[in-house]
Amino acid sequence: MDHALAKSTLAKVTGRLIPFMFILYVANFLDRVNVGVAALTMRQDIGLSAEAFGLGAGIFFIGYFFFEVPSNLILDKVGARMWIARIMITWGLISSLTMFTNSAAMFYILRFLLGVAEAGFFAGMILYLTYWFPAADRAKAVAGFMAAIPVAGVIGNPISGALLKLEGVAGLHGWQWLFLLEGLPSIILGIVVMFYLTDRPENADWLPAESRSWLIGHLEAERREKESRARINLLQALTNGRVWVLSLIYLGIVSSLYAFTIWLPTIIKGLSATTGNTAVAVISAIPFVFAAVAMILVGRSSDKLRERRWHVAAPAFVGAAGLMASIFCPNPVGAFISLIIAAVGIYSALCPFWTFAPAFLTGAAAAGGIALINSIGNLGGFLGPYVAGAVKTHTGSFTGALWVLVAALVVAGVLALMMPHREPEARPEELLAASQPAL
Repeated sequence: MDHALAKSTLAKVTGRLIPFMFILYVANFLDRVNVGVAALTMRQDIGLSAEAFGLGAGIFFIGYFFFEVPSNLILDKVGARMWIARIMITWGLISSLTMFTNSAAMFYILRFLLGVAEAGFFAGMILYLTYWFPAADRAKAVAGFMAAIPVAGVIGNPISGALLKLEGVAGLHGWQWLFLLEGLPSIILGIVVMFYLTDRPENADWLPAESRSWLIGHLEAERREKESRARINLLQALTNGRVWVLSLIYLGIVSSLYAFTIWLPTIIKGLSATTGNTAVAVISAIPFVFAAVAMILVGRSSDKLRERRWHVAAPAFVGAAGLMASIFCPNPVGAFISLIIAAVGIYSALCPFWTFAPAFLTGAAAAGGIALINSIGNLGGFLGPYVAGAVKTHTGSFTGALWVLVAALVVAGVLALMMPHREPEARPEELLAASQPAL
């Protein structure tokens, strides 16, 4: 096998796709969770209780759930370029329209529609990576893409906090400016996607012919190897026991992730009531700096060791430990450090997790299976924020909600340990043949 050719090919693919996909996901996650910073003033302006806000923040995922699988199947048929562009332009428009929210009912409707618009983006990106990266390099690729989640918190929270200072400009509240201005980049990027993104390696005229042939052959060899073990069609994928276990694992991780991300500014505000909103937004970014670094390191470790289940389970347990420590820590500084540990654990479980499904699913089965896992898992984006808000409303404290998130992470970690220890590898003779340029 020509390792130099493989290395140079994957370097070109990584350089071309991952930074751009990273930027797209920053915009995506920012439009999804900027409501957490907006809540610092928005709730009072339109009279939303913590429970009502948690419901509105989470109802996004109901729309997301119903349209995720159909959206990903469409992407597999029509190509990522046009479909991702459609998704981004529509969600950018709806995110900006959230500035007109004036009641709980309108908040619920717009958040639901935002979920419908975004459905298929993340699962589509995970599917898209399987078109370009061999299994042995996939966790690093996913880590490079998904590091956008904590980075969105790093750059998004301070920016969102600064936008709140536009209170009263042109007769608008600061949170209205926040939604308006943070929705526009998604619209612009959606237009750029139509001209920049390449659907498949076969269409990559930016790759040298030799590199393109090697990549197509290698990925085809992997596909044949997986199908020789068990060829799974779409219906079988949607009813597959392993797919459903993966859905439950992701549900536990995502429940904790979104509750943590959306309510973090409010939790930090509770640690020091004298801290201003802008300072809270800046401080809220700190845990995500550590989380971004941890995601990259865990992704690289998972690929290097070709081990997945402990690279999911151990971070989940670390996240649970961080949340528990924040409950019992008697001082704000210690509680904040515990929240950093929680962020590191929760976020770093994501990258190796998304290597499980592509290890045994191909084609339409991969599109449907990945979308099903993501749609069910993302119901946690509804449950997590809503449960946290409901407990806060009825008890005046986040302690009870944090215990629920701890339990979710522990269950996710235990289930991850039930997955295969190592992913199967393609037969050496197939990979050797795949490395040779096509004639």
